[in-house]
Amino acid sequence: MARPMQIGVQLPEVERRVPWSELIAMTRTAEAVGFDSVWLGDHLLYDLPDGSSRGPWEVYTSLAALAAVTERVQLGSLVSSLGFHDPAMIAKMSATIDGISGGRFTLGVGSGWNEREYRAYGLPFDRRVDRFEEAFGLVRRLLAGETVTHTGTYYALDQCVIDPPPVRAGGPVLMLGSNSPRMASIALPHVHSWNVWWSIFGNTPEGFAEVVADMRARAAAGGRNPDEIEATACVYVQASGGGGRTMGDPSMAERVQPLRGDPAAMAEQLAAFEAAGAEHLMLVVDPITEASIKWLGGVLALLRR
Repeated sequence: MARPMQIGVQLPEVERRVPWSELIAMTRTAEAVGFDSVWLGDHLLYDLPDGSSRGPWEVYTSLAALAAVTERVQLGSLVSSLGFHDPAMIAKMSATIDGISGGRFTLGVGSGWNEREYRAYGLPFDRRVDRFEEAFGLVRRLLAGETVTHTGTYYALDQCVIDPPPVRAGGPVLMLGSNSPRMASIALPHVHSWNVWWSIFGNTPEGFAEVVADMRARAAAGGRNPDEIEATACVYVQASGGGGRTMGDPSMAERVQPLRGDPAAMAEQLAAFEAAGAEHLMLVVDPITEASIKWLGGVLALLRR
C-alpha cells in the first residue's frame, strides 16, 4: 500500500535576510507541527528589483547544522547546483550530512540557472548540462561506495573514495530538480525522485499531472520502472498574512498565483495534488515565517484526517 503524500517546507532563500537563529527556530517548529521535510535552496547571490543584492546561507553547512538540532524531519537541498563545487566535495559533504542526520538527507541536484551568481563567484557558466552530466555520474558513484579514478572533460579524480561513508545504505536519496528532456535522460535512470518548480507547471494539479505523465514516460524510455521514482513538486502557497513574495526571478510572481484560503480550503487544494500523482510536496510559502509554519501545521492536521 502506498504511503500518504508527504509534505515539506522550503525555508527562506531570497525573501529577506534571515538570522541563523530564526532558521533553527523555523526548522524545529516545522518538525514539531508535523512537516515531513525541510528544504534549503542552493544559491549564492541574487540581484533584486530594488537594486540590492542578497544571498542565503550556504546550503551544505546549513543543512549539517540543522541536522544536528532535529531528530525526525527529512532534510534536503532544493536543489543544489553541481556547478558550485567539485563533485567529489559534494559527495563528501553529502555523506557528512547523511551521517549527522542519521540517514535523513536528500541530495537534490540540478545544473543551475542564475548567471549572476556564477560570475560573482568565478564559476564557469557555460555548458552547464554537460558539466552536470559528468559531475552527476561521479557524485552518485562516490556516494554508492565506489573508489573512483576518472579523467574527463571537466573533472579528474585519482582513487577517490568517500570515507566515512554515508550511513544510509547505498548513499543519500538522490533527487533530480529538473523536468527538461536532457536532464531527465541523464538522471532518471539513477535517482530516487524528481522535482518540478511551481512556476513550470502553473501551480495547479492539472499542470502537475501533465508533468507526471511526461516524466513517467521518460523514465520508462530510459529503462526505469516509473513507480520506483517518487514524483515531487514545489507548490506556492500563501499563508495567513501573506501579501507577495520577493523572488530571485520576479517574473514568476506575475505569471502564477499561490494557493490561498483558510486551512480547510488549503488542505483540499493540496489533496488535489496527491490525486494528480504527487508523492511529496515542498511548500514555498508567502510569508515564510515561524508563524506561517505554525499556521500550516493546522493545514497538515486537516489533510491527514
